[in-house]
Amino acid sequence: MEIIETSVVCKFEELSESNQAQVIENYYDINTDYEWWECEFEDYKAIGEIFGINISNIFFSGFSSQGDGACFDGEYSYNKQAIKKIKEYASTDTELHRIAKDLQTIQSRYFYGLTASVKQSGHYFHAYCTNIEVYDNIHEEYYGGDEITRLLRDFMNWIYKSLEKQYWFLVSDEAVKETIECNEYDFDVETCKIA
Repeated sequence: MEIIETSVVCKFEELSESNQAQVIENYYDINTDYEWWECEFEDYKAIGEIFGINISNIFFSGFSSQGDGACFDGEYSYNKQAIKKIKEYASTDTELHRIAKDLQTIQSRYFYGLTASVKQSGHYFHAYCTNIEVYDNIHEEYYGGDEITRLLRDFMNWIYKSLEKQYWFLVSDEAVKETIECNEYDFDVETCKIA
Protein backbone atom coordinates (compact mmCIF):
# COMPACT_ATOMS: atom_id res chain seq x y z
CA MET A 1 0.00 0.00 0.00
CA GLU A 2 1.33 3.46 -0.97
CA ILE A 3 0.44 6.60 0.97
CA ILE A 4 0.33 9.81 -1.03
CA GLU A 5 0.39 13.08 0.84
CA THR A 6 -1.09 16.13 -0.80
CA SER A 7 -1.36 19.72 0.24
CA VAL A 8 -4.64 21.51 0.50
CA VAL A 9 -4.45 24.58 -1.72
CA CYS A 10 -6.93 27.44 -1.74
CA LYS A 11 -7.36 31.14 -2.43
CA PHE A 12 -6.70 33.73 0.24
CA GLU A 13 -10.38 34.41 0.91
CA GLU A 14 -10.98 30.69 1.47
CA LEU A 15 -8.41 30.51 4.29
CA SER A 16 -9.42 30.73 7.94
CA GLU A 17 -8.94 34.09 9.66
CA SER A 18 -5.87 32.81 11.50
CA ASN A 19 -4.36 31.50 8.26
CA GLN A 20 -5.10 34.78 6.50
CA ALA A 21 -3.30 36.61 9.31
CA GLN A 22 -0.35 34.24 8.94
CA VAL A 23 -0.21 34.79 5.17
CA ILE A 24 -0.22 38.57 5.69
CA GLU A 25 2.59 38.20 8.21
CA ASN A 26 4.58 35.93 5.86
CA TYR A 27 4.24 38.36 2.95
CA TYR A 28 4.30 41.71 4.76
CA ASP A 29 7.05 42.88 2.36
CA ILE A 30 5.32 41.80 -0.87
CA ASN A 31 4.87 45.47 -1.86
CA THR A 32 8.37 46.57 -0.84
CA ASP A 33 10.66 43.77 -2.04
CA TYR A 34 11.65 45.84 -5.06
CA GLU A 35 12.70 49.48 -5.57
CA TRP A 36 9.23 50.83 -4.80
CA TRP A 37 10.58 54.34 -4.26
CA GLU A 38 11.52 54.94 -7.92
CA CYS A 39 8.09 56.38 -8.85
CA GLU A 40 8.17 58.48 -5.69
CA PHE A 41 11.59 59.85 -6.68
CA GLU A 42 10.21 60.96 -10.06
CA ASP A 43 7.50 62.90 -8.23
CA TYR A 44 10.04 64.53 -5.88
CA LYS A 45 12.22 65.54 -8.82
CA ALA A 46 9.19 67.09 -10.51
CA ILE A 47 8.36 69.02 -7.33
CA GLY A 48 12.00 70.07 -7.02
CA GLU A 49 11.89 71.36 -10.59
CA ILE A 50 8.87 73.49 -9.71
CA PHE A 51 10.85 75.01 -6.82
CA GLY A 52 13.83 75.58 -9.12
CA ILE A 53 15.84 72.62 -7.82
CA ASN A 54 17.50 70.35 -10.34
CA ILE A 55 17.84 67.15 -8.29
CA SER A 56 20.48 64.75 -9.56
CA ASN A 57 20.30 62.12 -6.77
CA ILE A 58 17.99 61.34 -3.88
CA PHE A 59 19.18 59.33 -0.88
CA PHE A 60 17.22 57.94 2.05
CA SER A 61 17.31 55.41 4.86
CA GLY A 62 14.37 54.39 6.94
CA PHE A 63 12.15 54.00 8.73
CA SER A 64 12.71 53.23 12.36
CA SER A 65 16.28 54.09 13.30
CA GLN A 66 17.95 57.18 14.64
CA GLY A 67 19.67 58.90 11.73
CA ASP A 68 17.05 57.90 9.15
CA GLY A 69 16.01 60.56 6.70
CA ALA A 70 16.27 61.78 3.14
CA CYS A 71 18.45 64.23 1.26
CA PHE A 72 19.50 65.02 -2.29
CA ASP A 73 22.24 66.38 -4.51
CA GLY A 74 21.26 69.23 -6.76
CA GLU A 75 21.35 72.84 -7.83
CA TYR A 76 18.83 75.51 -6.87
CA SER A 77 17.94 78.79 -8.55
CA TYR A 78 14.82 80.95 -8.43
CA ASN A 79 11.73 79.87 -10.39
CA LYS A 80 9.26 82.75 -10.62
CA GLN A 81 6.32 80.40 -11.30
CA ALA A 82 6.96 78.19 -8.24
CA ILE A 83 4.02 79.27 -6.06
CA LYS A 84 1.46 79.05 -8.85
CA LYS A 85 2.77 75.75 -10.21
CA ILE A 86 3.11 74.03 -6.83
CA LYS A 87 -0.51 74.94 -6.02
CA GLU A 88 -1.55 73.37 -9.31
CA TYR A 89 0.65 70.27 -8.82
CA ALA A 90 -0.11 69.65 -5.13
CA SER A 91 -3.22 71.68 -4.42
CA THR A 92 -3.74 70.50 -0.83
CA ASP A 93 -0.14 70.27 0.41
CA THR A 94 0.29 73.37 2.55
CA GLU A 95 3.89 72.49 3.48
CA LEU A 96 4.96 72.60 -0.17
CA HIS A 97 3.02 75.87 -0.61
CA ARG A 98 4.88 77.35 2.38
CA ILE A 99 8.28 76.31 1.05
CA ALA A 100 7.58 77.88 -2.37
CA LYS A 101 6.27 81.10 -0.78
CA ASP A 102 9.21 81.39 1.63
CA LEU A 103 11.72 80.80 -1.18
CA GLN A 104 10.11 83.62 -3.15
CA THR A 105 10.11 85.95 -0.13
CA ILE A 106 13.81 85.39 0.52
CA GLN A 107 14.72 85.68 -3.15
CA SER A 108 12.85 89.01 -3.44
CA ARG A 109 15.17 90.50 -0.79
CA TYR A 110 18.17 89.54 -2.93
CA PHE A 111 16.74 90.55 -6.34
CA TYR A 112 16.10 86.87 -7.21
CA GLY A 113 19.82 86.21 -7.58
CA LEU A 114 20.47 83.53 -4.96
CA THR A 115 21.54 80.08 -6.13
CA ALA A 116 22.57 77.04 -4.13
CA SER A 117 24.55 73.87 -4.58
CA VAL A 118 23.49 70.86 -2.51
CA LYS A 119 25.67 67.79 -1.91
CA GLN A 120 25.09 64.80 0.37
CA SER A 121 27.90 64.36 2.89
CA GLY A 122 28.78 61.71 5.45
CA HIS A 123 27.49 58.25 6.23
CA TYR A 124 23.85 59.11 6.83
CA PHE A 125 21.09 60.26 4.53
CA HIS A 126 19.12 62.96 6.29
CA ALA A 127 18.72 66.69 5.75
CA TYR A 128 21.65 67.63 7.98
CA CYS A 129 24.05 65.35 6.10
CA THR A 130 24.31 67.84 3.28
CA ASN A 131 26.68 70.63 2.34
CA ILE A 132 24.67 73.56 1.02
CA GLU A 133 26.50 76.54 -0.46
CA VAL A 134 24.41 79.59 -1.30
CA TYR A 135 25.79 82.11 -3.80
CA ASP A 136 24.57 85.69 -4.32
CA ASN A 137 24.89 86.21 -8.08
CA ILE A 138 24.01 89.91 -7.88
CA HIS A 139 26.89 90.74 -5.51
CA GLU A 140 29.05 87.87 -6.82
CA GLU A 141 29.83 86.45 -3.40
CA TYR A 142 28.98 83.49 -1.20
CA TYR A 143 26.08 84.22 1.03
CA GLY A 144 25.53 82.63 4.44
CA GLY A 145 22.23 81.34 3.13
CA ASP A 146 20.71 80.16 6.40
CA GLU A 147 17.16 80.78 5.15
CA ILE A 148 17.67 79.06 1.78
CA THR A 149 19.50 76.20 3.52
CA ARG A 150 16.63 75.79 5.99
CA LEU A 151 14.03 75.67 3.22
CA LEU A 152 15.98 73.15 1.14
CA ARG A 153 16.26 71.00 4.26
CA ASP A 154 12.54 71.46 4.91
CA PHE A 155 11.95 69.98 1.45
CA MET A 156 14.27 67.06 2.27
CA ASN A 157 12.31 66.43 5.46
CA TRP A 158 9.07 66.58 3.46
CA ILE A 159 10.49 63.96 1.08
CA TYR A 160 11.36 61.69 4.01
CA LYS A 161 7.89 62.01 5.55
CA SER A 162 6.32 61.25 2.18
CA LEU A 163 8.51 58.15 1.72
CA GLU A 164 7.77 57.00 5.25
CA LYS A 165 4.02 57.41 4.76
CA GLN A 166 4.17 55.46 1.49
CA TYR A 167 6.29 52.68 3.04
CA TRP A 168 3.97 52.15 6.01
CA PHE A 169 0.99 52.09 3.65
CA LEU A 170 2.65 49.44 1.44
CA VAL A 171 3.37 47.14 4.41
CA SER A 172 -0.06 47.64 6.00
CA ASP A 173 -2.31 44.59 6.34
CA GLU A 174 -4.83 46.17 3.97
CA ALA A 175 -2.27 46.82 1.18
CA VAL A 176 -0.70 43.35 1.54
CA LYS A 177 -4.13 41.71 1.45
CA GLU A 178 -5.13 43.73 -1.63
CA THR A 179 -1.96 42.70 -3.50
CA ILE A 180 -2.48 39.05 -2.62
CA GLU A 181 -6.12 39.11 -3.71
CA CYS A 182 -5.41 41.03 -6.94
CA ASN A 183 -2.78 38.47 -7.92
CA GLU A 184 -5.11 35.57 -7.07
CA TYR A 185 -2.37 33.52 -5.42
CA ASP A 186 -3.03 29.97 -4.28
CA PHE A 187 -1.87 29.08 -0.77
CA ASP A 188 -0.87 25.87 0.95
CA VAL A 189 -3.23 25.72 3.93
CA GLU A 190 -0.66 24.03 6.16
CA THR A 191 2.30 26.37 5.53
CA CYS A 192 0.38 29.52 4.60
CA LYS A 193 2.86 29.98 1.73
CA ILE A 194 2.18 30.55 -1.92
CA ALA A 195 1.64 27.16 -3.52
